[in-house]
Amino acid sequence: MAGSDQLSAVFSALADPTRRAILAELADRDATVTELTAPLPISMPAVSRHLKALERAGLISRTRSGKLRMSRIEAAPLREAAEWIERYHRFWDTSLTRLDAHLAAVQAAGRATDRTTHGPSISESPGKAHDKEN
Repeated sequence: MAGSDQLSAVFSALADPTRRAILAELADRDATVTELTAPLPISMPAVSRHLKALERAGLISRTRSGKLRMSRIEAAPLREAAEWIERYHRFWDTSLTRLDAHLAAVQAAGRATDRTTHGPSISESPGKAHDKEN
């Protein structure tokens, strides 16, 4: 798969919590289906199906050594997905920073308008409020 098709496959594979749990295990070490099944509440055939989906997305590779079939995490597709997300993180971070600045300016302008329109507030001249009561 090329470009966005690969990215779609990665995000589709990552959408499943069991697959994310498998990837978390593989981030620590290469493992067999049996080792990956142990902490999960699903059967070995179900784990095998999840591994096939992760392999199709390019998130893992599988090798055979004698009777053992080891699964290994592949970093490149995850890195590409993280880079894609980071672009939008920067966009939203910049947008929210600009929004913060705009809201601060609006609030400051509102406080300045209140002072000129309404004169000193009670909190600014506590003695005068007390004088009016007596």
